Amino acid sequence: MNYQETINWMFNQLPMYQLQGASAYKKDLTNAYLLANHLNNPQKNLKCIHVAGTNGKGSTSHMLASILQEAGYKVGLYTSPHLRDYRERIKIIAPEASGEISEDFVCDFINKNKTFFEGHDMSFFEMTVGLAFDYFATEKVDIAIIEVGMGGRLDATNIIKPIISVITNIGLDHTQFLGNTLTAIASEKAGIIKPKIPVVIGEFTSETKAVFMAKAQENNSEIYLASELISENYPSDLMGDYQIHNKKAVVQTIAIINSLGSFKIAEDTIKSGLLNVKKNTGLEGRWQQLGDSPKVICDTAHNKNGLEIVIKQIQKEKFDTLHLVLGMVNDKDLDEILPLFPTNAIYYFCKPNIPRGLDAKIFQEKAAVFNLNGKAYNSVSESYTKALENASKTDFIYIGGSTFVVSEIL
Repeated sequence: MNYQETINWMFNQLPMYQLQGASAYKKDLTNAYLLANHLNNPQKNLKCIHVAGTNGKGSTSHMLASILQEAGYKVGLYTSPHLRDYRERIKIIAPEASGEISEDFVCDFINKNKTFFEGHDMSFFEMTVGLAFDYFATEKVDIAIIEVGMGGRLDATNIIKPIISVITNIGLDHTQFLGNTLTAIASEKAGIIKPKIPVVIGEFTSETKAVFMAKAQENNSEIYLASELISENYPSDLMGDYQIHNKKAVVQTIAIINSLGSFKIAEDTIKSGLLNVKKNTGLEGRWQQLGDSPKVICDTAHNKNGLEIVIKQIQKEKFDTLHLVLGMVNDKDLDEILPLFPTNAIYYFCKPNIPRGLDAKIFQEKAAVFNLNGKAYNSVSESYTKALENASKTDFIYIGGSTFVVSEIL
């Protein structure tokens, strides 16, 4: 199979949570261990940083990769989901040559292991995690940054023994899998804390702090509360207000890496790494500006915790009229999310082009209950085109509600 045929097979044959939802979610690590053993356990040859959290884990992972690359290291970066192409999930960030995994490596890996995937009912995510570990081990990276997909305890990435664990924050998301309280979700995320491995916490509440402290104590792990330990707010090219806590988690993590002795990262390198995240890693979709006059911003925030901060940031902007191009997936709690949005705006409702996408007309009707008024459109691109047509040069257009909406716009 060529690359396109390989990708089509992966998306269509392997159970994929992003497209199918609950039916594709695996509740244990059996397959992850099975695949790792089949591949001769490549993860055991990697020094890893493991990053979990409700929001911010992608930004945090990319910031860490940028800093480590600036320090001269060859970094493996595994994140999800992708916005444009599958290969964004698996990257090498290195001083000499950064880039996404090659199409040939993806094809060879799938073709070689296809029978195994089918015979063991591997999910899309499990297969991708195995591919990332295999690629990073083959490429002999100095360090691999591994972002958790969902939760932590039962996530397919949780078969690694990292040198540091990082938990960015806890919010109510994926409650049907992780629990419907902050305490329950924190317990799932805390599942990445390993015996005697230091853990950095980005943000916490009194409820979640208690969970993290107990889990760290149980594992005899040093715990670092970054928001209390780091006072300086370093500048970064990632402009979202929500990045302040992510940056503190990153700076604290780098301090621990330095203390372990295998890596050396200077203060100037931290600063330059944070200022060049997008250039070094190719990160997109975080308070990303797509246009000027009118100003157009897209952002992948998609739950209450993330959207709350983004909407506050929108309110700081100067504009005459606010235009919101919004789409969501059908398992979000709209009663919790919609009250966050301003009523004095024009809405353009759309459905992301995936099976889990929420029907635009249903979204429009539900939003109207909260006095959020606008029209429903047939596609993300049509709703964005209409917003551009309607907006004057002094207006502001925001595109978001779902990673998949941002993906289609990009």
